[in-house]
Amino acid sequence: MKINKRFTYTIIAIIFGVLIGSLILIINNINPIKAYKVIFLGAFGKPKYVSWVIVRSVPYILTGLSVAFAFQTGLFNIGAEGQFIVGSIGALVSGLLLNLPPVLHAIVALIVGTLCGSLWGAIVGYLKSNHNVNEVISSIMFNWIGFYLLNYSLTFPSLRSIESDNSYTIKASASIRFLGEWKKSQAGRAFLSHNKILRDVLNPPVNWGIIIAIVCAIVIWYILKKTTLGYELKSVGFNADAAEYAGINIKSSIIKSMAISGALAGLAGAIMVLGVNHHIGKLASMENYGFDGMAVALIAGNAPLGVIPAALLFSGLNYGGAKLTTIGTYSEVVKIVIGIIIIFISMPKLFDILKQKFKNNSKVINKPQKEVEKNEWFFT
Repeated sequence: MKINKRFTYTIIAIIFGVLIGSLILIINNINPIKAYKVIFLGAFGKPKYVSWVIVRSVPYILTGLSVAFAFQTGLFNIGAEGQFIVGSIGALVSGLLLNLPPVLHAIVALIVGTLCGSLWGAIVGYLKSNHNVNEVISSIMFNWIGFYLLNYSLTFPSLRSIESDNSYTIKASASIRFLGEWKKSQAGRAFLSHNKILRDVLNPPVNWGIIIAIVCAIVIWYILKKTTLGYELKSVGFNADAAEYAGINIKSSIIKSMAISGALAGLAGAIMVLGVNHHIGKLASMENYGFDGMAVALIAGNAPLGVIPAALLFSGLNYGGAKLTTIGTYSEVVKIVIGIIIIFISMPKLFDILKQKFKNNSKVINKPQKEVEKNEWFFT
């Protein structure tokens, strides 16, 4: 599908989502204009809110890229959630147990988390390429393996905090928060006390993750559009038999594709540990970053650069939607809107049918009167 057409359909899908969401709000005796105003101001009304939207968008960008990249190469990666989890484990272990200088420590921890996610994805790719195990089934199973692996890792005394079910906090040298140590210093506190806007902007855990995520989106776009590797991976996804006839190693390509996809999701988990939470906690259920990444990829039409605005939209709706409780309605309305948007985006053929029907009706309406009268006898 052409980029312009895909963008148009995405905008139409968003409008449909907003309209049907408005209908649901009206049924519940809530003014939709007031509700959407709350969502918008709740996401962008203050510098602090904007910072939170950006911080929360980072894992969505990377997990969305993970799903989009796999889909572009003919694979369906539902395992981004598990890859995210093992990436967070790898980042925690390296950020907590290694003794390295600042910056270098953070870089090493990010790389370890990325490699853990890459390995998790590569295993799924290996099972697909060598044993014909459907990647949807195996990646779902690996989500749960990663889930219980995280909870098991917190049984080790070197990782688990005595005071809670959470892990110990990573070392300051592994943090990727922007001006993290400076904000804690006396000079930093004194400076921020006289700069309210800057204080509000830096109050959330602002980190270098957004820069890393944008760079990753550009790199993935470049790989898919401009490199031999991207051509090979897309060729395998488009027509494996033709790709094999052209001399491309099918098995190797599938493993590479899933490894890259897993690396992106693992990096998302690493950034959340090193830049936002600084620890991991025992999971009672999935965190859903990987599954939300699927929604982001669909909104973006699996376009690597389109994932960035899609993730910001997704993050803004969720963060602002949480404030709907202030006007006596449920924040789940936002999830309904997002769900409707995804439904319409996933049905581009529907828009083509409606567009063609509209054109046909226009031709009948605009048909010359003489021609209509000439053929009228046929229908009587």
